[in-house]
Amino acid sequence: MRVEDPRRYLLELAPLAGEEARGEYVASRLPGARRDGLGNVWAGEGKVLLLAHLDTVLPPKPPRRVGERLYAPGVGDNTSGVAVLLSLPELPGVVRGFTVGEEGLGNLKGARALVEALSPEVVVAVDGYLPGVVDRALGSVRLRVRLQGPGGHAWGDRRLPHPVFALAEGLCRVRALVEGREDASVNASGLEGGQAVNALPQEAACLLEVRALEEAALAALLQGVEAAFAEAARAHRVGLALEVLGRRPAGRTATPRLLQAAERALAEVGERPQWLPGSTDASAAVERGIPALGFGVYRGGGAHTPEEWVLPNSLLEGQRALLALLRGLGVG
Repeated sequence: MRVEDPRRYLLELAPLAGEEARGEYVASRLPGARRDGLGNVWAGEGKVLLLAHLDTVLPPKPPRRVGERLYAPGVGDNTSGVAVLLSLPELPGVVRGFTVGEEGLGNLKGARALVEALSPEVVVAVDGYLPGVVDRALGSVRLRVRLQGPGGHAWGDRRLPHPVFALAEGLCRVRALVEGREDASVNASGLEGGQAVNALPQEAACLLEVRALEEAALAALLQGVEAAFAEAARAHRVGLALEVLGRRPAGRTATPRLLQAAERALAEVGERPQWLPGSTDASAAVERGIPALGFGVYRGGGAHTPEEWVLPNSLLEGQRALLALLRGLGVG
């Protein structure tokens, strides 16, 4: 069984921007690679499906080395996961899949398509820090919020409805819904509204994400979000439109055997698992009732920031642990 050095793949992959370029790179180095119309790449046959997502949150840049660390946007999440998975040899009973659409508004489209097409018995998302193991899918709903008003002159029409202030009030109300809670969160980004400092905006908008550990809590939080914006819109006499852009499930399907295999695999690199809730490609299997978890394979920090970093040598530990996990599952 011949394994490759994941550090070489890491250095070559890190500067590549975009799912298409990364997919082409992986396909050119993956014996028997197949691709679908979405951009997924996979190879192998078997009941265990390993998934690493090709996309990154921020556009990648050539990495820079500072001491033992390698810095670049996306160098960890999930360039390192892709590098480790690509470095594995062809293994009986194992499919290596490289997916699109895990980050941002991708809505797990790549993982969902592969899980549906391949019907695996076990799914492992190769994603995250050592010794993290995502044994519980974190549910989320992503929305676009729009508030509309008539617009006008900043002075002459100053008493007309103002969608930006309505948006601000709605966001404050939504933030209050999760204050002090450990089981839920909200995030707002992509705020926009107006074109001139002396003109009333006709529209204000943002992207909003709500997350929760349980489906019931997620549904209740979403209802609270809708009510909060409806109240703000009424108070400011503006129109409101909420558009759902994506959903991810909450729940867990990891079996005792799968959890034990993860624990023993990490013991081979001197670690104990850090059990975590999270949103990974494994969620695409969780919603279908297929045993699944996420398995971290590198050490680093700063994910989703321009200063993301990894320890390249840690990918060798991740490779060892991932191979041990497969042995524990009776494949490879």
